[in-house]
Amino acid sequence: MKLLQYMLQRFVMYLLILFIGITITFFLPRLMPGDPISNYISQVQARAGQSLSAEATQQLRDSLAELYGLQGDLFTQYTNYIGRVVRFDFGPSFTYYPEPVSNILLDALPWTAGLLIMTTLLAWLIGNGIGLIAGYYNKRRAAAALEIVGILLYPIPYYILALVVILVFAYWLALFPLSPTFLPGPMSWSKSVSIIHNSFLPALTLVLAGFGWNVLAMKALAVATKEDPYVQFARLKGTTDRTRMTQYVFRNAMLPQITALILSLGFIFNGAIQTEVIFSYPGIGMTMRAAAGAGDYNLLYGSIILTIFAVATVTLVLDLIYPLFDPRIRLGG
Repeated sequence: MKLLQYMLQRFVMYLLILFIGITITFFLPRLMPGDPISNYISQVQARAGQSLSAEATQQLRDSLAELYGLQGDLFTQYTNYIGRVVRFDFGPSFTYYPEPVSNILLDALPWTAGLLIMTTLLAWLIGNGIGLIAGYYNKRRAAAALEIVGILLYPIPYYILALVVILVFAYWLALFPLSPTFLPGPMSWSKSVSIIHNSFLPALTLVLAGFGWNVLAMKALAVATKEDPYVQFARLKGTTDRTRMTQYVFRNAMLPQITALILSLGFIFNGAIQTEVIFSYPGIGMTMRAAAGAGDYNLLYGSIILTIFAVATVTLVLDLIYPLFDPRIRLGG
């Protein structure tokens, strides 16, 4: 019963987060300076090399307002907006007209999700593995050296880390390209290899950025957990160091780290813009930057909504599987 209540609470919270996020996204662009329709009309006139008549301008403005859901009062716009979001219909893009925003986002999403989710999980697994060893064998010199690596990496700002990686691997060693170039066409073995090669530098910086914190956090948890009575009792029973480290220390120390993983996955899209702009990576971050720079109303709020949905969904899934790791929730303790 307690497990069912836990899952229901998480699902209600998920729906509430989506509603609040979508509502904020509706009002935020409307509070921004500038009129996207006026900007678009100005671009049309600049390309045509002549000014439109007042009647033609008004007709174009009315057509664009209907096309982009800007007709009627604010409440009417809001209800129409909610209906379009439910259908995943954000209308056409100003910048790439008449390409639908949904198509643009679906093309960019796999790049961002694949890069950020994979690197977050790798940083978590590697960092916690090293932190566990450093914490369990904390009195050995090798463990101290592992901790120093985490201490050195943790405080470095991401953009500094990215620039160092670029200088070393793209300029000095020239092993990887500065700007990624991806082969067109359907997926193949050569294209897969090209994607991995071109994505290595942004992936490396993201792994290093999350690595330090995971090492330090798990190391502190392992040091504290290995002194608990049940671990000492297992030692007196004659269990091996490996068994105590993995079956006793890690299984209990990882619960706070799973919570940290949920939070980090929830915030992965926050680093999308910074990462993708620095490395010219074709994902949601670059799409949002282009939309903001061009005043692309539909593409901007479509990108934000997709980000909110992805983050909330990943967090919900991890929340729902959390009882598998914590029996206190599963058994109602």
